[in-house]
Amino acid sequence: MVKEVAMQARPSPGVDQFFGAIRGRQGLSLLDFSSVSQASVSVVTGLGHKIYFEDLLEELDMSFGDGDFYANQSDPVAKARFLRSALNYPDDAMDGVLVWDSMEFLGAPLLQTMIERLRRQMKPGACLLAFFHGEEKTETVPVYSYRLSDEKTLALSLRGQRKPAQLFSNRALERLFGQFQSVKFFLTRDHLREVIVRR
Repeated sequence: MVKEVAMQARPSPGVDQFFGAIRGRQGLSLLDFSSVSQASVSVVTGLGHKIYFEDLLEELDMSFGDGDFYANQSDPVAKARFLRSALNYPDDAMDGVLVWDSMEFLGAPLLQTMIERLRRQMKPGACLLAFFHGEEKTETVPVYSYRLSDEKTLALSLRGQRKPAQLFSNRALERLFGQFQSVKFFLTRDHLREVIVRR
């Protein structure tokens, strides 16, 4: 378990756009890739929706963290075990997904598998919010836990530093989400590229 440091709040254009896309609707199902947070539960249920949590980074560490993290993602036995436990939801189950920065820590073959799985589990028109670091030549990136403060604001707590599998340009992200309807970028002051993807 990674020790987290104190939270800092900041406005998030991606969070604002994500909730703007579902404003006025009720009874939706949202998936959050961070650990369970009472603050996020309160924001989402206060809007009349359900929220499910799946700490994908923790699942990745449990499945691939013994030895070479990225080499282990290519091991067929470890990969099959991970895919049995991660993102097991029916097709068209989710109205929105808060992915945060977890996709940066998936090697290319596993990343593609997870993107395809997510796409199936999202309803047509559903939005996905993902974060990618904007500095493309860095060795390590900060890793955060994300909590919703409200429909426009995030609280972040640092989980540490980690080497990403790869860093993405805007063009690479457009290719990654090529099967989706649209991709929209926001570059923030802390060098996080916030990306809204519509199924």
